[in-house]
Amino acid sequence: MRRSPQEKKRLSYAKDRRNTYGENDKSSRRNITLNRQLAHRADRHHADQALRGALGRPDEASADHAEQAARDRRPGRFRKHADVPLGEIVAARLQQRVRAGMDEPERTEARLARVHRHYRRTTP
Repeated sequence: MRRSPQEKKRLSYAKDRRNTYGENDKSSRRNITLNRQLAHRADRHHADQALRGALGRPDEASADHAEQAARDRRPGRFRKHADVPLGEIVAARLQQRVRAGMDEPERTEARLARVHRHYRRTTP
């Protein structure tokens, strides 16, 4: 099925995403895996520290205590920040131009209405 340019723009505003986390989007490829690794490493470190308490003479109570301490801690979890739809980015930049005095508010209102018209049709 062929799409009209207007439909392509609507889909682009709704489905295209931009990274607004505040760092270089290319570095996210490396930092996401690094942060996941660090969370897993901290979990392993905590379990190791808890189990070291059971070293020495075998004792049922200390072994149970160490095992329970290793299980008690909730695992660390790294969560990614979701990227923002392109329609929201475009609207925010237009508003930012008005605040900076780079554009007239009336002109920006018309542009914002157009962006919202395109963006809101495809989002539920």
